[in-house]
Amino acid sequence: MSMSTAVAAQWVERWEDQQQRYAIDREERFTVIADVVEHVSRDCTAPLIVDLGSGPGALAARLAARLPTAVVLAVDADPLLLELGRAHYGSALRYVEAMIGAPGWLDALALDRPLDAAVSTTALHYLGEGTLRAVYRELAERLRPGGVFVNGDHINPDSAAIHDLAREIGRRRSERCQAHAREDWQSWWAGATADPELSALPARTGERRHPHCEGNDLSVSAHVELLRGGGFRHAGAVWQFGNSHVLVAVR
Repeated sequence: MSMSTAVAAQWVERWEDQQQRYAIDREERFTVIADVVEHVSRDCTAPLIVDLGSGPGALAARLAARLPTAVVLAVDADPLLLELGRAHYGSALRYVEAMIGAPGWLDALALDRPLDAAVSTTALHYLGEGTLRAVYRELAERLRPGGVFVNGDHINPDSAAIHDLAREIGRRRSERCQAHAREDWQSWWAGATADPELSALPARTGERRHPHCEGNDLSVSAHVELLRGGGFRHAGAVWQFGNSHVLVAVR
């Protein structure tokens, strides 16, 4: 049974709305990430880009729209989210089911040439430090010289005092934007799994398919150290609001 585009649009719209509960600045992050990728890909005729932990593919779709000659892979471990993306965004993206950080996870992408860019947003914080170190190293090995890894996420400032202030600034912005009036993650999944139009599609299998949520509490400088140790020549933040950062690492 295939999913109708109308049903997919409904659930993707709800997904994007609930994601903004947790990252009210999500669209600005997407724009910054797309700006970086567009800049480093300006001399590429068909840039090869992967979006890690893509969900249905919101960021990947924006990159494909910004760079119409690019090949964009949306990579996620959840088959339902990937199927929603396929039905909603269509052939603009290539969808790949893979568990980021698992042994040999990059092989599932079947890359036939070096990457020009790898991006992620609000997805890699569940990885432990050791797993993240390995993922950074593996990405550096697959990127071309001058290629970039771009990550938008909640990342702690180096100073504990600044971290507390940044978190408070972010909390106040979310409050002003009424972020907590939006649907939450659990409610979205409860609705999706109860929808009869989705019942014949791959079920949510997050507990089985995703690695154990080790999580990390790394600061900006700790991420930079891991990236440099993994083979990136340069790394640093290019955008920040509160404790929300966009980090860029150049191979």
